[in-house]
Formats: sequence, C-alpha cells, structure tokens
Amino acid sequence: MSNSPTKIELTQPDDWHLHIRDGEVMKDVLADTARQFARAIIMPNLKPPVTTVDLAKAYQSRIESNLKLLGVTEFMPLMTLYLTDNTSADEVRKAKDAGIAAFKLYPAGATTNSDAGVSDLKHCHAALEAMQAVGMPLLVHGEVTHADIDIFDREAVFIDTILEPLRKKLPELKIVFEHITTKQAAHYVRDAVTGGKNTIAATITPQHLLMNRNAIFAGGIRPHNYCLPVLKREEHRVALLQAATSGNSRFFLGTDSAPHAKGAKEAACGCAGCYSAFNALGLYAEAFESVGKLDKLEGFASFFGPDFYSLPRNSKKITLVKHAQSIPMELPLGDATIVPLRAGETIAWSLV
Repeated sequence: MSNSPTKIELTQPDDWHLHIRDGEVMKDVLADTARQFARAIIMPNLKPPVTTVDLAKAYQSRIESNLKLLGVTEFMPLMTLYLTDNTSADEVRKAKDAGIAAFKLYPAGATTNSDAGVSDLKHCHAALEAMQAVGMPLLVHGEVTHADIDIFDREAVFIDTILEPLRKKLPELKIVFEHITTKQAAHYVRDAVTGGKNTIAATITPQHLLMNRNAIFAGGIRPHNYCLPVLKREEHRVALLQAATSGNSRFFLGTDSAPHAKGAKEAACGCAGCYSAFNALGLYAEAFESVGKLDKLEGFASFFGPDFYSLPRNSKKITLVKHAQSIPMELPLGDATIVPLRAGETIAWSLV
C-alpha cells in the first residue's frame, strides 16, 4: 500500500456489518455504501426479520433491483439470517447450501427490531451445532439485556455469561463479535485461544474509534451520536483504536451504519444508530491517522474480513486523498431526510 501525507491507495474494502433497511429508503443508503465498498454483510433485522433462506433470497432480489436502478454493477450483498429460538439445524444446512454468509444473534430486545431475538441460547443449541459442523459463522450483538445490568456494562457481562460459555461448548464455531465497544471485548478477542484455528474475530465501527460517550452529551443531547452498543469511556475508545490499528487479523471493518430518518432520531424516544455510510472510509482514515497508523488501514479494511469469511480479497484499487470534505447537514432518505455522522463538520480524507 502506498502511504503518504496526502494520498492512500487501498485494495477496495468491504463492510462486514451494514444496515440498508427495506422499501423506498434502500436505494439512498445503498448508493453511499456501493460508492466505497465492494461487498457488505447485510443485517437481517427487518420487520418481519429475515429468518429463512426464502426470505433472504427475496430480500436479496430487492437489493439487486435497487442496485440496478442506481446503475451499480460491482457491489455484492452478502446475506444473513436472523437466529431465533426456533431456528432449526435443517435451516442452517439449507442456508449453507444457498450461499448465505452467516447467522446473526440478537439477544431479544438488544437493539432496533430485535424483539424476535434469542431469549436463551439453549433453545438454539441444535442450530449452533449445525453451524459449527458446516462452517457457518455466527455474528453476535454482544450485550445482555437484563434491566438490572447497567447499559455501560452489558458488553462485559455478555463476554462472561454468554460468549465464553458458548465458545467452550462449541470451540470450532466461527464467531464475529460485532461492533465491539469495550477494552474487555478488544482484549478478549485479541487473547482468545482458538487451538490454531481462526474462529473468532471482531468488527469495529468508525464512531467507536473516534468518539467516547461524552459525544452524546456535548452541549446537550446529541441523538445522532447515539447508537447501540452505546459509546463508552475514553479508555475503551483508546483500547479499540489500539486493536484496530495493531495489524491483528482478528479485527476488521464493520460500520454498523444504521439509517434512521431525522425525525425518528430527534424524538422523545430516539432510535439507536449512527449513519456513517456517507463518508465511512474517510472516518476510518482519520482514526488511523490520529495514531500514525495509516499503513495498517488496508489490512483492517480490505484483507482481514474476507480472510475470516474464506472469501477472495478484492482486486480493484481505490484511492483516498487528504482533501477536506464537508459533511452535509442532511441527506435524502426516501421521502424524509437523514443526518449523517459528523454532519456540518469537515473531515480530512475523501474518496477519489
């Protein structure tokens, strides 16, 4: 990778955690992603959730129709299924045969449209065993949802009470600990013993690399900086940045870009999610540059994700230049608008 103060050439990255919603808003959010990324893991938390191969194929068809409307010919959606208490081992095997990329574990009630999520992993044991057997990755939203656990502690408790016991029961199950937010998660993934097999990884978002929880309350409530898992203390941001820029192949890019209309964010009970798709690569470049590690960006953004998913690395190259980019205050989202992350600000890096 060429690296200079003003220009970075990268193998085209992929986004290993993306929400594009459905219906008329999909085209707007797809356009931002397809401008930067070659592939993306598509989250299945629609209403109703994408729980079967047939539903995933129908969703994929709608995505492809929107890509055609945009004139995009080189973007590949990687479909996932929503794990429920009732997911069968047969559906797992069917998903593998159909080319589904992964299953997604949402603890019931953890985030947007997660009411149908898993209430207890014991209900999914047969499905999880089948996933281990066929090499199907499990993507986890790593938080417990008990009301008596502080929201800032839910990821750490998840590691101790759910993730570690699961890995002991099914040591060869491939797991992606998605959008990690804590020092505990970064160190857990870094230090996990896997018996020589590449069975655990983590995605990290741009907002968790660039902001701590103060950003939600800077001069008042900042709803567009509110996401789940919620931003944490500065010590956790620093630990995530160290992990992302370390060159450790267990950490790779996943934006968790989550579009919500402006009115749904700026509400009495605002939705969780940051919309980073508009300028994601510029945000990641800013984070890596902040610690002098731009030379580590290509591995994190372009290599480690496809390697973990056993997919070929992309061959196309992209270029980022150090050219100031003003982020719009609002962008179109169907018949509404959306406020992108860092709206109204200027960021240093732009995609050519």
